Amino acid sequence: MSRFAQKYRLFYFEEARQGIATNYEVIEESGLTIVQLYVNHADGDFTEQCRRLINRVVNDYKIEEYICWYYTPMSFKYTDHLSPTLIVYDCMDELSAFKFAPTELVKFEDKLFCAADVVFTGGNTLYLAKKDRHHNIHAFPSSIDKQHFMQARMPISEPDDQRIIPYPRLGFYGVIDERFDIDLLAEVSRARSEWQFIIIGPIVKISTEDLPRAQNIHYLGSKTYSELPAYVSHWNIALILFALNESTRFISPTKTPEYLAAGLPVLSTAITDVVDTYGKADLVYIVEDSETFISSAEKELQKKSKIEWLRRVDKFLADDSWDNTFKAMQDIIGKIKN
Repeated sequence: MSRFAQKYRLFYFEEARQGIATNYEVIEESGLTIVQLYVNHADGDFTEQCRRLINRVVNDYKIEEYICWYYTPMSFKYTDHLSPTLIVYDCMDELSAFKFAPTELVKFEDKLFCAADVVFTGGNTLYLAKKDRHHNIHAFPSSIDKQHFMQARMPISEPDDQRIIPYPRLGFYGVIDERFDIDLLAEVSRARSEWQFIIIGPIVKISTEDLPRAQNIHYLGSKTYSELPAYVSHWNIALILFALNESTRFISPTKTPEYLAAGLPVLSTAITDVVDTYGKADLVYIVEDSETFISSAEKELQKKSKIEWLRRVDKFLADDSWDNTFKAMQDIIGKIKN
């Protein structure tokens, strides 16, 4: 979005929050105008409040010709009255498979597919699942800000809350929710008590009581995007700890190329997009259970050099960038508008 903001005046709407009164506020960041909507249940229907607020933004900022870009079909519920010149549906996940997904989500995704001029999917597996639902659909697997994560390959000061943790370190960052493989973490942490497991990210939609607890498991909480290189720079191995279930069937984890750009060996469960993209290229270890996890980690920890592997990683990621993704998306949008 920050790249599109260099070409367009860009308004990014956050999901509505409960407020004292129905209102909105804006924050200018990286060329974007981030809009936070506040609704008050005492002021009437949620959908109508959101409609009125969006209309106010359109009027206040004198927005006349515009594109509507959707990340979630539920937003279509209170924006279907708008008259954009073009509609983009950026389908990042099969959201209907997520825990606590709204019952109306499938209905509004059907409507959005009918209204959209173009659909982008956040991975190849998701593309294959959706490709027959739209005439103009394109796969855009996760990209990376290489320079940001390649900072982790250089000497970098370590954060205080991680400095005291012994080695070897196996780390994960991301949202910890129903997709997280709790059982696998519990098993390998018990089997290898000398290994340290560092988990970074917010805990969402699951109880903290369900997470495994041990002296060698360290939950460090949420960190900012800018902080991540300083943490991963001091890990031995990075983890993609996703269980294989309905909510992970179509995901294409952005953290995979980010870990690789950081120069970190990666152990991943058998997520289809990771297997097909990185596992078959022999860049990532694919693990099926605690035994293959442990044997893969032991193999990696015993390695003397990563030079050849890093050379292959850099060659594989050479054309992978948000700049290239932006250009390709913009070319597709330009052809529709013309």
